[in-house]
Amino acid sequence: MLSGPKCYTRKCVYYSGVIQPDGTELTETNACTAYPKGIPDDIAYGLDKHLAVRPDQKNKIVYKRGSK
Repeated sequence: MLSGPKCYTRKCVYYSGVIQPDGTELTETNACTAYPKGIPDDIAYGLDKHLAVRPDQKNKIVYKRGSK
């Protein structure tokens, strides 16, 4: 089981939850609209607050606080 990512604790409206790409806990990762295949660890658990679009993104979605 993964620990709660910062995007969840910061209440990002784009956070989707935990995914299991191959259906097992071994591949469990956090996902969001900006990173549907897995949020990079430096955003999910590190210091990057994802306030600017990054070169590895395929869209222009960045952190946005919600009321979750």
